[in-house]
Amino acid sequence: MAFRSLLCTFAEKSKMAIIKSVNGLEPKWGKECYFSENAAIVGEVTMGDECSVWFNAVVRGDVAPVTMGDRVNVQDGAVVHVTNKIGPTIIEDDVTIGHNATVHACTLKRGCLIGMGSTVLDNAVVGEGAVVAAGALVLGRTVIGPHEIWGGVPAKFIKKTNPDQAESYARHYVEYSKWYLAEDGILPPSDKE
Repeated sequence: MAFRSLLCTFAEKSKMAIIKSVNGLEPKWGKECYFSENAAIVGEVTMGDECSVWFNAVVRGDVAPVTMGDRVNVQDGAVVHVTNKIGPTIIEDDVTIGHNATVHACTLKRGCLIGMGSTVLDNAVVGEGAVVAAGALVLGRTVIGPHEIWGGVPAKFIKKTNPDQAESYARHYVEYSKWYLAEDGILPPSDKE
């Protein structure tokens, strides 16, 4: 993975998010990542390729690291943060974090979906391909199994997911991010037909 650091031209930075180092730790990201102009990416944040951080979203690795795999999307208004002395946030490949969700010092396994307005707290683990329903509250230390749907306050098991139910969202957001990268002149325009 070829990482890009804070060192970019003023023209590139003016089209991108607030990208800020803290205590000498700066965000790094792979190829073809899209960051909306008012997203904030702060501190020890490492992203893979084709990730996207959308409008008003915050990814803040100031007291512990945030590590994101490839094709992770952090949608509008979402917050990804860590907890001092408790731990990092680890997000594997193809994860979708929905609008206004909060993800805090937890682990999100490959292909899971964190629904709009939901909260996942410290040391929780959301399994591969699992879905946290919109508005749910996943308490600290909760372990959600692979391909399970959890919802409610506090979140509880509802049922198993359909095949590819959660994973498909990440693919859509890679496509959407390419539209925005093309609009900003970073990628060539693609056929949307």
